[in-house]
Amino acid sequence: MAEPELVDVVVVGLGVGGEEVAGRLAEAGLTVVGIERNLVGGECPYWGCIPSKMMIRAANALAEAHRVNELAGSAQVRPDWAPVAKRIREEATDTWDDKVAVERFTGKGGRFVRGSGRLDGPGRVRVGEQVFHARYGIVLGTGTRPSIPPIDGLADTPYWTNHQAIEVEELPESLLVLGGGAIGLELAQVFARFGVQVTVIEAADRVLAIEEPEASDVAAGALRADGVRIETGVRAGRVSHDGTTFTVHADGTGFTGEKLLVVTGRKAHLEELGLDTVGVDATQRYLPVNERMHVTEGIWAVGDLTGEGAFTHIAMYQAGIVVADVLDHMRRTKGGPDASGTASVVGGAAGVASAVGGATSAGGSTAAPGSADYRALPRVTFTDPEVGAVGLTERQARERGINVQIGYADLTASARGWIHKAGNEGFIKLVADADQGVLVGATSVGPAGGEVLSALVVAVHAAVPLSHLRHMIYAYPTFHRAIEDALRNLK
Repeated sequence: MAEPELVDVVVVGLGVGGEEVAGRLAEAGLTVVGIERNLVGGECPYWGCIPSKMMIRAANALAEAHRVNELAGSAQVRPDWAPVAKRIREEATDTWDDKVAVERFTGKGGRFVRGSGRLDGPGRVRVGEQVFHARYGIVLGTGTRPSIPPIDGLADTPYWTNHQAIEVEELPESLLVLGGGAIGLELAQVFARFGVQVTVIEAADRVLAIEEPEASDVAAGALRADGVRIETGVRAGRVSHDGTTFTVHADGTGFTGEKLLVVTGRKAHLEELGLDTVGVDATQRYLPVNERMHVTEGIWAVGDLTGEGAFTHIAMYQAGIVVADVLDHMRRTKGGPDASGTASVVGGAAGVASAVGGATSAGGSTAAPGSADYRALPRVTFTDPEVGAVGLTERQARERGINVQIGYADLTASARGWIHKAGNEGFIKLVADADQGVLVGATSVGPAGGEVLSALVVAVHAAVPLSHLRHMIYAYPTFHRAIEDALRNLK
């Protein structure tokens, strides 16, 4: 049995959130061991946010070139995937090498260990034959992996996940996409715009099922205009592969394609973490945490693992809370008002929240400084048009018993939408609590839907009174001016 090595903090999993926590604690002067078995930085920089948005940028450039014929003369476009693949390989991922990320962490004073970390009792983490004992805490940030549905025959086929879709050097002639959520639609539209015949198969009755029905309709219409075949309400019963072609068998119908992309959700693999050694149930889909990201005494979790949404911005938000809480725990453990002398490095988690009196929660109450508040969680699907949303949908608000008012404005009827013309599909939808006089949710769909969303996030997060929003000055002619139209239409 290896003798445990005493350190201040051990971070297991250096995805976006884990890397942020480990780096900031190391900069604060703590002895931090960061453990990662795959690539430091996680999914986002290598197989998620960054490379996928490079793909989307390229596909949108093709779409804009096609719009020249409607707006400014004539243009001929010849899609070429090679420069896209080259940019992803060279600019985004260093050919899927994390040397730069590892050096970024060690340059802050952290110690990097490549391997699979596993809890080994209270305060202890094992990596192979090494055992570390953490004085002040353990942070889990091991993320999630694709959740592959138990469809008959699927496991025996060479299906794609987002990894293969991002790494692809040569595009297939045809592609089946199993799953009509954000990732499925983004990649489907990209490949379609590069000439791939794409079919999206979704078990729910609409794509983007977690968003407003109006958003689903606009997104589906946009993809169909790009040549994507969308099949909703279809539950795959069996998958086969004959060496060259995939067939998804569903409801007596067979859908065929050269490749099959499976994007049906993600799952945290808790059984690998040794949670039973600290009395935590490992059979759950995600790891429950409280508002300070505590799993149990001396253990925090951050990022996708917590089940609050697979978004980089959530992981970074939670990381700030964890950094503040670990430093506070260390101060209290060592004694004194700030025994570490490092509380100021937190950069906005506990310190800033305390200075402004905490985050305002629904109904006017205040969240504790440095505690998580997801009421105004923003999310964006980067299709063209973009689908941005924050807070509650209309259905969610009604299910909670809120006295709902809905305001809707068609973007094409706005001045900027009319000017934009080709590719101007979209809308603003507001979900208001009529009794409180504030927004509890909103959706912004359009050419800049994700950017317009920022104003709505502020309105929901700060519970800005509707009277204030109605009396703001909205710049003309902008896409965000449609918010004013939606406010006028609240009923």
